[in-house]
Amino acid sequence: MKVLVIGGDGYCGWATALHLANRGHQVGILDSLVRRHWDNELQISTLTPIASIQQRIQRWKDLTGKAIDLFIGDICNYDFLLKSLLTFQPDAIVHFGEQRSAPFSMIDREHAVLTQSNNVIGNLNILYAIKENFPDCHLVKLGTMGEYGTPNIDIEEGYITIEHNGRKDTLPYPKQPGSFYHLSKVHDSHNIHFACRVWGLRATDLNQGVVYGVLTDETGMDELLINRLDYDGVYGTALNRFCIQAAVGHPLTVYGSGGQTRAFLDIRDTVRCVELAIEKPADPGEFRVFNQFTEMFNVGDLAKQVQKASESMGLKVEIQHIENPRVEKEEHYFNAKNTNLLDLGLQPHLLSDSLLDSLLNFATKYKHRADLNEIMPRVKWK
Repeated sequence: MKVLVIGGDGYCGWATALHLANRGHQVGILDSLVRRHWDNELQISTLTPIASIQQRIQRWKDLTGKAIDLFIGDICNYDFLLKSLLTFQPDAIVHFGEQRSAPFSMIDREHAVLTQSNNVIGNLNILYAIKENFPDCHLVKLGTMGEYGTPNIDIEEGYITIEHNGRKDTLPYPKQPGSFYHLSKVHDSHNIHFACRVWGLRATDLNQGVVYGVLTDETGMDELLINRLDYDGVYGTALNRFCIQAAVGHPLTVYGSGGQTRAFLDIRDTVRCVELAIEKPADPGEFRVFNQFTEMFNVGDLAKQVQKASESMGLKVEIQHIENPRVEKEEHYFNAKNTNLLDLGLQPHLLSDSLLDSLLNFATKYKHRADLNEIMPRVKWK
């Protein structure tokens, strides 16, 4: 199958592109490389050293003999996007090509507008390109569990059946996003749902939890193929931050009470979920929603897990609660369903089995690259 990975130079996109290529698909990467520009703008860097996209692709070909096509440009430029798609002729498009940081979107007006214009317009361009030129192409779009927020009822997979005034219907699950970034993802989901319903497109929305880990079978083949490990206050996740803090001897900084509960999955499960969605596509006119995660943890429990794993390596680790820079519930109900991907055959990796090999070992190996000025929050919601 010919699969175009939009955003294939990024964290999830790079690992996915290599995984799909290794599984026999003909893969292309389309990326504007703007994430590298944003790193320079914010004066941040992944802990792991990342080679240029050209070097990465060449090293992959040298090691495996498998070529990956490369298209460099912005999907907000419709002419470029259409030209690239017509050249590659995809059977499926995996869309990771969006600004993915909640703190980035909350820096100021400029970054909020950039996030929404980049994400919403780029996604709309893809929908129109598919409608007008590739009506059978399957769109696999990265959503986020953050679209749902933290409702006081169970979170279903995209839809909920409601009875009201004696009538019953199945409707899109209510959304309560917590940042301008998460709002952009809600807009995307509504636009894709509309395109499937009205134009008969086929799409799968992967509402993904927080992804962790550096290592996949492919990214571990050579250091030039290594994946990102972001830990800074803008792009870093709490789990990544804790691991780098443990490696450099800094207290693990838990925002507020630490009762914020979120869904998580290993990067190895991310690439497998995308593969499953591609190989068993949605029907024409169908907008599928899969909640893409394997486990749920609150932030305080994550810190304790990192502390315990770090101590097994001989590291002395303290936990410190700090003021929460975000506006969010710190104690709340959170119970999300995730059966669709398990039914398709996903066999999850668990955090307890991944902390050392795919996180703490990398944090320790590359700790000399850590910028200690970047491991505390730098963006506030108010």
